[in-house]
Amino acid sequence: MEINASKVKELRTEQLWTQQHLADACDISLRTVQRVERYGNASNETLMSLAAVFNIDKNTLLVEVEPVEVIEQVTRLSQKQLLILATATGTVIGASLMYLMMLIEL
Repeated sequence: MEINASKVKELRTEQLWTQQHLADACDISLRTVQRVERYGNASNETLMSLAAVFNIDKNTLLVEVEPVEVIEQVTRLSQKQLLILATATGTVIGASLMYLMMLIEL
């Protein structure tokens, strides 16, 4: 579950708690607190423990997820556009291969 790592750290430092103190209060490992504060991922149980210890609603710690735009239409390329795309791709690949060959010869 993705939670707001900076919010957890902010709440902990406001209390003047070490990571170990928070871990003990939540009955979780120090490594779990470190992971939460660094990466923002936690199990539902960890989230519930953090919310209880900080005396806040668990939703306060969750990262707000923005809606994703769904694309409903696929654009078809004309034969001319496909040829241009293939030519450009081939040119880039060819140039890359030539560059690598030059590097190998050095």
